[in-house]
Amino acid sequence: MISLAWPWLLLLLPLPWLVRRYLRAAAPRTGKALRLPFLAELSPGRAHAGAAYGRRGYRLAWLAWALLLLAAAQPRWLGEPVRLPVAGRDLMLAVDVSGSMEQQDYRLNGRPVNRLDMVKAVAGEFIERREGDRLGLILFGSRAYLQTPLTYDRATVRAMLDEAVIGLAGRDTAIGDAIAVAIKRLKEQAQEHRVLILLTDGANTVGNIAPVDAARIAARAGVRIYTIGIGGAQAGRRTPFGMLAPRGSDLDPVTLQAIAVETGGRYFQATDTAELARVYEELDSLEPSVRESLSLRPMRALFIWPAAAALLISVGLAAVRLPRARRRAAGAEVGKDAV
Repeated sequence: MISLAWPWLLLLLPLPWLVRRYLRAAAPRTGKALRLPFLAELSPGRAHAGAAYGRRGYRLAWLAWALLLLAAAQPRWLGEPVRLPVAGRDLMLAVDVSGSMEQQDYRLNGRPVNRLDMVKAVAGEFIERREGDRLGLILFGSRAYLQTPLTYDRATVRAMLDEAVIGLAGRDTAIGDAIAVAIKRLKEQAQEHRVLILLTDGANTVGNIAPVDAARIAARAGVRIYTIGIGGAQAGRRTPFGMLAPRGSDLDPVTLQAIAVETGGRYFQATDTAELARVYEELDSLEPSVRESLSLRPMRALFIWPAAAALLISVGLAAVRLPRARRRAAGAEVGKDAV
């Protein structure tokens, strides 16, 4: 869509005609004066053989004036409105991809799935709902890695989560290191919007920092941590006959709860797929997505085109008429010398 910033300037279009028609010519004066021998060529009323050429020049001069007015009116192209979020949460998701996440003790759409596949499905829907928030993804096992920095591109965050594989970061569990990576990425953001959602099915077994110590640092940095423990109720392994053989759970709910309490968050435990979905729904209510946004329209200035066209017309008129004026002036001087 093309619009004008100052369309009222186009009202000046008939100004040269009004000046020519109603402004009286100055009275003849004796003495020195500036002589323009080619001025008559711009008059549309010339009676000699070059009158048609004079009318063309007059029209071209009018066109140059109209183009200059159009450029002064600031034409611009406006694109479709684009809504940009101006406020929201900075949510970092830390997902456990250690070896214990391969246990198939959850069911999704009626079929058994391992813990990581269940997390991908439920957390993916949570990511889709966080419109207006910046999301990041940390994957941790024996070490913690930033998989996706904070971004408004929810589709990329979900794609990176879907591509995660068990054992990618090692077979052990470094919960403290995952918290430390999140603190590093969140501490530069607005303090009231720093949130970490940490999901694991085991206890801290390796790492450079203990989880509770990392939680204390997070509290000082203003990072609020919500911890989610998965498994712990039906943890086990599948037998060749499809039966679930019970086994002990490595989940450490005491430490996860201590992390949440230290930072002002909450601890959740999800023993099945439906429970995990309810956890993420509750997280939506505890940390609502701020949907305030700013509507902007991309704009591109177009005044350069009519201004350039007016300049070309003016240069063309001058290039045609000035040589003729010089020749006429030279002829007049020769005539005077002859007299």
